[in-house]
Amino acid sequence: MRIIELFKRRDELAISETRRKYGPYCNKIALNLLGSIEDAEECVSDALFAAWRQIPPLIPRSLRAFLGRVTRNLSVSRYRSGRASKRSCGMDSMLSELADCLPDGSSIDDQVDSRALTGIITRWLDGLPPRDKELFVRRYWFCDSLGEIAAEMEEAPGALAQRTYQLRKSLKNCLEKEGYTI
Repeated sequence: MRIIELFKRRDELAISETRRKYGPYCNKIALNLLGSIEDAEECVSDALFAAWRQIPPLIPRSLRAFLGRVTRNLSVSRYRSGRASKRSCGMDSMLSELADCLPDGSSIDDQVDSRALTGIITRWLDGLPPRDKELFVRRYWFCDSLGEIAAEMEEAPGALAQRTYQLRKSLKNCLEKEGYTI
């Protein structure tokens, strides 16, 4: 909470303390999505600037979660802008894996319904065993490679690939039961 207090007082030390404490976490998110050290560093700097602009009046319950979300959103925007797409395989791989289990969100109705979709996915994730939830979030939120996850979870990458397939299938079934067309 000390860092939030620095932001509230508009003390520029908030930025350096935030970078020290959360920089590696944010950098990992951006680097996994973009595949470029330079682009990742720019996204982290942009996320810190966004925090400076938004805190206060916004006071996040979790600064880590707030910074992770902002970093991820900025990284996805950078990816979509086309500058990073030529250098990244992380985002391409993740999107191709998820393509068969999520609505494409191309229509206005789909975009309006995104909050409901978020709620359904959150409830689905909350219903998973902790290890499956960790696997899914690390693979599809943080874009960690299966090799990296396998090493840390002490499992074979092939077994995790099969498990992520089963999880995607489960998510697809859940969404179809809720009325989404995949």
